[in-house]
Amino acid sequence: QVQLVESGGGLVQAGGSLTLSCAASGSIISIKRMGWYCQAPGNQRRLVARITKDGDTDYLDSVKGRFTISRDNANNTATLQMNSLKPEDTAVYYCNAAIRRTTSFFFDDYWGQGTQVTVSS
Repeated sequence: QVQLVESGGGLVQAGGSLTLSCAASGSIISIKRMGWYCQAPGNQRRLVARITKDGDTDYLDSVKGRFTISRDNANNTATLQMNSLKPEDTAVYYCNAAIRRTTSFFFDDYWGQGTQVTVSS
């Protein structure tokens, strides 16, 4: 069994900061990439940021320069530091990871339960 547990969402005023954390646990051999997706009401889920095991990162254009993703490979955790938050950043944020379990030869996608981020104007 593999679990992704998120924490750190909440309500913040525009211009403020939040830090989201994601911890993967279970029978894990390797995690290829970890990332954060967001989904606002009526919209599709979309990639916000992701990071490979080697530290290569990708960001949604609208968050570049404001959000930073980092990862602790030893502890199977990822963190999304969100600065200069805007009302349009309001969404449910989901942690995602490509994980190889001890009972598998392949990497499978796993998702956290989601954490709400609300930015007030």
